[in-house]
Amino acid sequence: MKAIVYQKYGPPDVLQLEDVAKPTPRDNEVLIRVHATTVTASDCEIRGFKIPISFWLPIRIFMGLTKPRKNILGQELSGEIEAVGKDVKLFKKGDQVFAATGPGFGSYAKYRSMPEKGAVALKPANITYEEAATVPTGGLNALHFLRKGNILGEEKVLINGADGSIGTVAVQLAKHDGADVTGVDSMKKLDMLKAIGANHVIDYTQEDFTISGETYNIVFDVAGKSSFSRSVRSRNRNGHYILANPSLSLLVRGLWTSITNSKKMITGLAPEKTKDLIFLKELIEAETIKMVIDRRYLLEQIAEAHSYVGSGQKAGNVVITVARDNEI
Repeated sequence: MKAIVYQKYGPPDVLQLEDVAKPTPRDNEVLIRVHATTVTASDCEIRGFKIPISFWLPIRIFMGLTKPRKNILGQELSGEIEAVGKDVKLFKKGDQVFAATGPGFGSYAKYRSMPEKGAVALKPANITYEEAATVPTGGLNALHFLRKGNILGEEKVLINGADGSIGTVAVQLAKHDGADVTGVDSMKKLDMLKAIGANHVIDYTQEDFTISGETYNIVFDVAGKSSFSRSVRSRNRNGHYILANPSLSLLVRGLWTSITNSKKMITGLAPEKTKDLIFLKELIEAETIKMVIDRRYLLEQIAEAHSYVGSGQKAGNVVITVARDNEI
């Protein structure tokens, strides 16, 4: 089968289209014919190994010290089940599914085998394969962290870096929970944020929310680039600072802040749970949340897609079409 393989860490051109062995599902696995996947900022970080220092060594050991141990990237997918192992009960051949591949990666390929009880669920019926492929990474992270923040009614939530795969879902989930949502990003992305439900928008190139005097119940920093000390002061008395992908210094400062005062910091990695995928599926089918797609590329154009995502320009998700219409 065709897959995008990388044999060393480096720039986008280390990604090469190659022929590799087609996986054979084990007794408890399903074989998915991949229709679409995505390029996330995390994929780009791992490919080039631009990893926050707090996670550098454990991730390098896991991924491979001198070269990638898992040489097919890709963290989410949508597709059709082509075959099932003899012990599989939840799925059947022909089911349309979406999935998070977890630490095994591997969605930059024509086929991916997944455990039946992994993060796999039936695809939302009202969206395309391309849209469904964008749900797991952004959706599961946004859902996990906002649940930790425990939004109560019309609380004020600020999402810094609201334009990405996590941020665009977080805006909509926070609105669904009744929050008054402020999205922070660059000027060209603000109309999109308003279109998906942000009550207020801030162009970070023109205004620094951390010195405006406004305080929030939740400051959700997706990018991890806002001033930590000023972000602390931007929360109200019982507020939370939610930070994904922290540097070691921010992690230590955040944990110390949580210990020494009531302004709690939430960070870490979001678990990939099937029940959460199903919850997101139900929200999508109810048209409560919509997935935002910026650009689409073909599998053989994935190096170009990585360059675009790495530039920081994307708004929403970048999708890779793996199976074209004439191949389905």
